[in-house]
Amino acid sequence: MPFPLDLLALGTPLTYTIFLIIGIGFGFMLEQAGFGRSTKLAAQFYFKDFAMFKVMFTAVITAMVLIYGSVAIGILDFRAVFVPATYLWPIAIGAFILGVGFLIGGLCPGTSMAGAATLKLDAMVFLGGVVIGVFVFGETVPYFMDFWTTSDLGRLTIPDWLDLPAGVVVLFVVVAALFMFWGAEKLEKITTGDDPADAPKARYIGAGILVLMAVAVLLIGGPTTEDYWDAIAAEEQPVLDNREVQIHPGELLELMNDGYKNLILIDVRDQRDYNQFHLRAANQVDPTSEALDDVAPDLIGLNPRTVIVTMSNGEDDATTAWKSLTANDVINVYILEGGINAWLDIFGEDADPKPANYPDELAFTFTSALGGRCVASDPDAHEFHLVFEPKVKIAAAGAVVGGGCG
Repeated sequence: MPFPLDLLALGTPLTYTIFLIIGIGFGFMLEQAGFGRSTKLAAQFYFKDFAMFKVMFTAVITAMVLIYGSVAIGILDFRAVFVPATYLWPIAIGAFILGVGFLIGGLCPGTSMAGAATLKLDAMVFLGGVVIGVFVFGETVPYFMDFWTTSDLGRLTIPDWLDLPAGVVVLFVVVAALFMFWGAEKLEKITTGDDPADAPKARYIGAGILVLMAVAVLLIGGPTTEDYWDAIAAEEQPVLDNREVQIHPGELLELMNDGYKNLILIDVRDQRDYNQFHLRAANQVDPTSEALDDVAPDLIGLNPRTVIVTMSNGEDDATTAWKSLTANDVINVYILEGGINAWLDIFGEDADPKPANYPDELAFTFTSALGGRCVASDPDAHEFHLVFEPKVKIAAAGAVVGGGCG
């Protein structure tokens, strides 16, 4: 049963109570680990004390295993998790500046707050610099906004970047982290003489548990689009059966001439039929689940006035595409009623009808592959007076709660 995220809607007392508890707990753990002292943090740059590296990276891989493990067993929908957009070059330069500040001051924003809370003077000075930096950035960002928003890669995760299953990446990152922890202990022994054998043996138990959990994530795998559809089928299938999302070609023609709405046409026919004829603004997408899964993230979070219409020669493949996009949380998706065949039956004066053997076979022929250059690809709306029941209703996407850096 998926976790009810609406219980944590931004602005509720429960949300702020949880934020407060997490914040206090995070600060307490930082102080207990000694991370409020700049000397301890600076020691890692001299290869003498990698506690900060080991603690923070352990937190990262633990959270990663728990998140993807929750996704694998079906109690968390990863699509509902806020992932900040990746702006490659601004992030790279920002990380470099943060690293230099960390090296000079021996603190980062989070640890400076922990140190300031225990009245450490250097932490207070560092925190004052953070506040001044935030103010200066806020006042000057309009002057370099073009750079600030450059190299936008959208919602990008390592599995997306490498095009690998999440379980493979989770196991690799866990094993790589444990290898780096081993290397860090060897460096500490060289620089300080501390023997890793004297460290608590419980860390081996923790490492083993993390590896086993990562292997479990790999073996279980993540939910498929079919799984997502099964979860919403009871609610969405009646919408299809009642033909609430199959729009008349006349309504689509109106949408094509509506300057207020942002129209996206998804043509899921094969390349041959698409080249033969398609609507002028249509985007061809292979009628495979993999291709539709790939295009779905690009259709989330668009202009709220966006309307997406899927189409095939008939309705079968377009309906499959509608299910896939809907299961992937894409909103305002509709199906061209009767498909391209119904469109050409109304607007295709120059198209020659032919018998179609299958529901999703093109029922018209053309003298040549006209693609989007045919008159019927973008007919003049003023020449047709069609009667139909309007069905397009713009649905607003749910609010996304953003995250931030501690």
